[in-house]
Amino acid sequence: MEMVGTITSAIAAVRDRISAAAQRAGRDPSGIRLMAVTKGFPQQVVLDARAAGLSLFGENRVQEAEQKYLDLPGGLELHLIGHLQRNKARAASGLFACVQSIDRAETAEALHAKCEERGRTMDILLELNTSGEPTKSGFLSRRELLAGLESIGRLASLRVRGLMTVGPLSEDRERIHSSFAMLRSVFEELRAGGGLPFFDTLSMGMSSDFEIAIEEGATLVRVGTALFGHREQK
Repeated sequence: MEMVGTITSAIAAVRDRISAAAQRAGRDPSGIRLMAVTKGFPQQVVLDARAAGLSLFGENRVQEAEQKYLDLPGGLELHLIGHLQRNKARAASGLFACVQSIDRAETAEALHAKCEERGRTMDILLELNTSGEPTKSGFLSRRELLAGLESIGRLASLRVRGLMTVGPLSEDRERIHSSFAMLRSVFEELRAGGGLPFFDTLSMGMSSDFEIAIEEGATLVRVGTALFGHREQK
């Protein structure tokens, strides 16, 4: 129970920071979801986080998520936030509530086919590379994302819920603000255009930059280190 108490204290500290950032932006903190990112942490951390009151979790890899979450009881909402390979679409279609990292139409089509086989509809987000960093996934431009959405939006087993990005690896706060503002601009453009009735999620911000993301409009922040400490190096 000692670890549950530690995580409970960390959750309270993160929620305080979320609330302060929301207030600076004139926003209601209740409109911002906190996702616990458990990449690199053992299953016990998931159980402790659940006991501490968290229910929304994110994993970067399908195989690690299978090892950690398949035998857990219900009540958890698990999202894939890392790159999805098409050969992992079958496993992803049965494990996740949402895939946040769709970055090409071909991946969406593979996921749609497996969801269709299961008779389910899955939420997805489209990932945009707003930093320009070649190591990051995502559609490379607004134009590419909009072109991809034309075909992805017709896939009946997928429900496009919003957009996601990973901020730049930088100490330059203005650069980080600019990255998140770019995603928000595309998000607002698509929402204003209609035709996407479930479009309500703007996923951006991690432990190092989630307050900036909230100031720029994030509705979901993905936090690992600030909740659980640093991952063990392998």
